[in-house]
Amino acid sequence: MTEEAKHSAIIGVVTVSDRASQGLYEDRSGPAILAFLQRVLTTPFAALHKIIPDGFESVRDTLITLADEDRCDLILTTGGTGPAPRDLTPEATEAAAPRILPGFGELMRKVSLEEVPTAILSRQIAAHRGSCLIINLPGKPAAIETCLKAVFPAVPYCLDLIGAARIETNPAEIKAFRPKA
Repeated sequence: MTEEAKHSAIIGVVTVSDRASQGLYEDRSGPAILAFLQRVLTTPFAALHKIIPDGFESVRDTLITLADEDRCDLILTTGGTGPAPRDLTPEATEAAAPRILPGFGELMRKVSLEEVPTAILSRQIAAHRGSCLIINLPGKPAAIETCLKAVFPAVPYCLDLIGAARIETNPAEIKAFRPKA
């Protein structure tokens, strides 16, 4: 049995950071995403964690590879969503996955604004490439938790609709919404 066959879903976690990719800064955001997934999901999953530099090509190419070659059902990025010149994660995401789902970014900014006024600077988006959902998250672990708690109730049903692997959540952590059949 292949490694992929042992898991119901393949989830990519991409930390976008020049400093972390060079080993100058400890990546705390990728591990925060992985800890959230381990706590919330009841479905077995394989996680592919990558740390890459900021920039359009590095993000776009990584997302395309994870979606097309590694067959990820879900990719969660962290970092590169601010207004700094090298923060190009949203542009790279749209180039890799041009079907934007604007509600994700809108909700993440809304809940983040309840905590910090600088949330208006955040440009995270969500989109899908075929049967792979890609969600851009902020770079700080606390903000990642806030945003994932807000949007994750819709993620399992979104994955169903785009033809990705079915995932289930622990209802004590996140109550996923699916319409009654």
